Amino acid sequence: MIALVLALGSSLAYGCADFLGGLGARKAHVLRTVMIAAPASLGVELLLWPLLGASFSPGALAWGAASGLASAAAFVLLYRTLAIGPMNVLSPVTALVSAALPVGVGLLQGEHLAAAGMVGLPLALVAVVLVSAGPAGAGPGARSSRASRTALLLAFGAGAAIALQLVFLHQAPADSGVAPLIVGRTVASAITLTAAALWHRRLGPERPAYALSATAGALDSIANLLFLLAARSGDLAVVAVIVALYPAGTVLLARRVLGERLHRGQLIGLGAAALAVGLLALP
Repeated sequence: MIALVLALGSSLAYGCADFLGGLGARKAHVLRTVMIAAPASLGVELLLWPLLGASFSPGALAWGAASGLASAAAFVLLYRTLAIGPMNVLSPVTALVSAALPVGVGLLQGEHLAAAGMVGLPLALVAVVLVSAGPAGAGPGARSSRASRTALLLAFGAGAAIALQLVFLHQAPADSGVAPLIVGRTVASAITLTAAALWHRRLGPERPAYALSATAGALDSIANLLFLLAARSGDLAVVAVIVALYPAGTVLLARRVLGERLHRGQLIGLGAAALAVGLLALP
């Protein structure tokens, strides 16, 4: 039950971070947003170091660095995927892959589900797709509801990179504290800032939304921490699929703050998610 609560908290924090980061990216180039979010995220993890401890063992360094590389790749692939579109097709593909791969890893490592979990897990995967999907033709510049082969490959790649980030964090030693998070965020930040420096002429003159971007980075750190704690106290298969419900938080905030409407599929997805979480909570 503790792992489930932590995973839900991680999912909510990821959803809020994506929402705020998306708002920030509307005001300036996305790399300008990440240039603020990444250091803010690292700062939060450094503040957590004295509270939660960190053991920089070889395993923590290796798995943390691997998660940072996966995180940077996920960022590039995800935004490239959504730029190509159509978002209502590609976003669910990315979310489903990011959930399904850690589930497969967990089951291959010998994790077992109770009878209720055997129903709740696939139901949660369905909920991930429904919640993250937009209405037909959604997204700016959407021309068709069919995705190209290149776009689908990028969507799979983005989902796989997100999944690998979670799997690598899970593989880090359980007694390493927040060391894998610090190492991973340092690597991801270095890659992102280097890319921004190389492409600074293409970023435009707009100033980033400092408060939105920094808050998004802080929430992303909290989400990573909650996922790590959840994965250490529960099964990766269950934790990963609950965390992958993060689009629910994003769409609910968009409904509340921006007045965006929820379509029928998303409402069904939210109901399915609630039912799936209840099933997964049963012993």
